Amino acid sequence: MTIDSTPAASGTPPGKSVQDYLDETPRWADATPVDYAPITRMQWLIWTLAAAGKLFEGVVVFMTGVALPLMAQQYGLGATEKGVIAAASLFGILLGASVLGDLADRYGRKQMFIVEMVLFVCFIVLLTFSWSYPVIVIALVGIGIALGADYPTAHLMISESMPSRIRGRMVLSAFGFQAVGGLAGTALGFLILFENPDVSAWRWMYASTIVLAVPVIIGRFFVVQSPSWLVFQGRIEEAEAEIGRLLKREPRYPKVVVLPRPHARLQPHPRQKAPWLALFSDANRNRTMLASIPWFLQDLSTYGIGIFTPTILATLIGAQINHPRNTAELIQSDVLATKGAALIDVLLIVGMVFAVLLADRVGRIGLQLFGFVGCAVGLLLAAFSLKTDGTTTTVLLFAGFMVFSFMTNIGPNAMTYLIAGEVFPISIRGAGAGFAASFAKIGAVLTAFLFPILLKDIGTFTLLLILVGTSLLGAVVTWAYAFETKGISLEKMDHPS
Repeated sequence: MTIDSTPAASGTPPGKSVQDYLDETPRWADATPVDYAPITRMQWLIWTLAAAGKLFEGVVVFMTGVALPLMAQQYGLGATEKGVIAAASLFGILLGASVLGDLADRYGRKQMFIVEMVLFVCFIVLLTFSWSYPVIVIALVGIGIALGADYPTAHLMISESMPSRIRGRMVLSAFGFQAVGGLAGTALGFLILFENPDVSAWRWMYASTIVLAVPVIIGRFFVVQSPSWLVFQGRIEEAEAEIGRLLKREPRYPKVVVLPRPHARLQPHPRQKAPWLALFSDANRNRTMLASIPWFLQDLSTYGIGIFTPTILATLIGAQINHPRNTAELIQSDVLATKGAALIDVLLIVGMVFAVLLADRVGRIGLQLFGFVGCAVGLLLAAFSLKTDGTTTTVLLFAGFMVFSFMTNIGPNAMTYLIAGEVFPISIRGAGAGFAASFAKIGAVLTAFLFPILLKDIGTFTLLLILVGTSLLGAVVTWAYAFETKGISLEKMDHPS
């Protein structure tokens, strides 16, 4: 599928649009165009604050793998209760992306950008001082709701303020902080355990995120509202003012921002009473399938492997003490497994670096296909390790998990997020990205809840083979609904050819 990028196809009156201003590059005196225009301070501020939200997600979700054994010891939790805790924040993300994602379309990107981070801090405080297992679950669900709302909002804040030619790398480099957060969460958990070898150390792990979250809340008050959203709302003068703030640079350019005043027939229509239905209209159905189904299949493996890597490593390489006689032995087991998980998590960051470098060159679809197949190969290596013994087992296991971590972030983990925020028209972009993230988190919740149970009931080998199959299915679905958005102006998404 292609998009006709000519003005005639877009139906927009003559003149510069919001994206025209964002995409404009300087020219030499002889009219030779320059390849790029410097990113402004405001654009960098938006990117930084959005990246912080993804950092928090990685920290909280992956830190749970370190904190869970301590919680289980303190409250005497069984396999089911541990599964609920592992899935709680992911279930919250599911709710937040679906219920609150649409609010960014209704009330504005900036408003939700602030609200979601305030919610995050409130529930982190509740988790830190939680006094029972039910309160822990409630707090983790609340944290997830805040992070879920951030899925569509952070993407839209970046993508609607960046030039088309670098939109992919800017969105993905911010999203990459999820991997940085995963490594930081694992490392922070290890550091806190090392310095404070106590069963209550998990509280300090989560509380540590507040130190950074409060400045992020303050910073989000000072960013601009999305000019594209303002134009869609018919608030042209406000959009012009916000573009001026967004593109403020020295020497000042543009000196004057003038957006076309749409004809009456192009004025924004009232929002549909059921915006979710628009996602499955003839015009948007295939885009919804592409944005949601591969993401669901990817999350089945990414979150299951990511959260329970310490547990799997501890079991398979002999670091686990099956029946710890005291808290010291429990912490020793947790620390040893966490070291191995941190080594593997480094490959998440390496994969994301490659995704950032290649997304605007190779394209989203090609990387997603390549990544899904690579994930299947990595998981297959890990599965084969169980049929060997000695050093070979350890080598194949680590190699498989490392290949998986690298491939998931160069491919589906990065590309599904990027695609979901690009393929929908602006009227339902927040709802579409939110629905895709929410649908994906159904897979994450299922795997997080069922992983401890399935590891016990069907074994690691069978579970890994199932995930090999879901990765290959993700490649098939991506190919079937392929729609490349590389370099295409988001304004053209409203007018498919």
